[in-house]
Amino acid sequence: MNCHVCGGKLKQSVTSLPFRLSSRAILVIKELPVLECVNCTEFSLDDEVMVRVEELIAKVDKGAELEVVNFAA
Repeated sequence: MNCHVCGGKLKQSVTSLPFRLSSRAILVIKELPVLECVNCTEFSLDDEVMVRVEELIAKVDKGAELEVVNFAA
């Protein structure tokens, strides 16, 4: 698979990413499996990973400004 930004090769990687949920709330997901470009470090998520991310977002405390969760938890 190739990068949609630069056309470089994508490799499996694990990282932490922030997701902005609203103007006042951010969710950081640690140990997130991604496909990362070896050239420009752009990343992509597999469909299965995105489904799990959406589940984690749905469980976030709506009153929290910052929440950090582990992808595998």
